[in-house]
Amino acid sequence: MQVKDRTFLITGAASGLGSATAERLVAAGASVVLCDLNDSVNAHAERLGKCAKACMADITSAEQMQRAVDEAVAFGGESGLSGVVHCAGVVSVAKLVDRDGNAADLEGYARTIKINLVGTFNVMRLAAAAMTRNTPNESGERGVIINTASVAAFDGQIGQCAYSASKAGVVGMSLPAARELSRHAIRVMAIAPGVFETPMMSEIPDEAAKALAAAVPFPKRLGKPDEFAQLAEQIITNPMLNGEVIRLDGGIRMQ
Repeated sequence: MQVKDRTFLITGAASGLGSATAERLVAAGASVVLCDLNDSVNAHAERLGKCAKACMADITSAEQMQRAVDEAVAFGGESGLSGVVHCAGVVSVAKLVDRDGNAADLEGYARTIKINLVGTFNVMRLAAAAMTRNTPNESGERGVIINTASVAAFDGQIGQCAYSASKAGVVGMSLPAARELSRHAIRVMAIAPGVFETPMMSEIPDEAAKALAAAVPFPKRLGKPDEFAQLAEQIITNPMLNGEVIRLDGGIRMQ
């Protein structure tokens, strides 16, 4: 799958990993539809120019995401929608039982699962349905889907039951989705980032963030959003990458 002259839908595109991915793909000659609930996505699309279009939508809404996919297909013209990079999600921290002996809030757990896992499935199913209608390119591909998991799917820490479960679900969907969509010549991959410099990190106390950076074997720092974007671009352009989850974490293993 080539990047140049192709159209990609990017969720969570107002900031962080999604924003960086949009910038990299546009620089490589792609058109992008930026999807987010934050209205700052409109300004980001304007900065990227005529090759970018904003669409505010909730990834858990069937109707809103269908509209976003339809806009991406239309924006792509004859080539339609060539791929989706799904970066939208939330971080949540809650112990099963707090220090006073109170049980965790069930609604909070369900919200994390709905956004991170059900939302991923929603985006994937709608994007895949649109891409099945594409004419195969010169290498026989119709499209590519890249989801965002997390190292927490494998190395969840205390307080991450909801977040780890949601991201483990994303990991678990990768292979069966890739197997199913192979008949349509659509690839499915996932990236499992470690600790990255994104707005989500602002929700973590400074001392905790410094400790996480120090725990990375090499390079001993937080990941940069463009490093995620670089891997996403490489996945798009390498047709043998399919049905796999790639850890992008500098070798960190959470304790």
